[in-house]
Amino acid sequence: MLGLSVDSNASHLAWIYDIYLKTGIKIPFPIIADRNGQIARKYGMISSDISNTETVRNVFIIDDKGIIRLILIYPMNVGRCIPEILRALTALQVADSNKASTPANWVPCEPVILPSPQTFAELEARSREVEKNKNGMAWYLSFKQPKDCKVMENTESKQLKEGEEKSDIT
Repeated sequence: MLGLSVDSNASHLAWIYDIYLKTGIKIPFPIIADRNGQIARKYGMISSDISNTETVRNVFIIDDKGIIRLILIYPMNVGRCIPEILRALTALQVADSNKASTPANWVPCEPVILPSPQTFAELEARSREVEKNKNGMAWYLSFKQPKDCKVMENTESKQLKEGEEKSDIT
């Protein structure tokens, strides 16, 4: 994980220190100062329709092969949703490890969608399986429980919320 910002290194240090003072959380990843916006422009992180210097809030999930698997783009006035980012990361990992897809509104440990059959014989077998196990709507939309299901614990978000609650009280 890393951060990229058009702000200065001094600004990053102040932001990291402020987070630490208010929450006790130490940011465990590097933040790159992209003062001229060269990197941000290459990744489409500056919306020319809005400004030539203001960035939008982008989240990229890049796999171990360097392939961008997911891009979430938030406008400047909308904060990122960490639980959704973690859910999307988990969905990618579960889909890959199960050679399956996750349906709309999927949450960890819920069933995944099996890939479509490739032959007529597989179609017939899938139809029988769906009829017997009631694990789908039809041969082209059937489900299975993912293997190695783990719900990710979002410790940093919990700590951040606890820190906010403490600061609200004092």
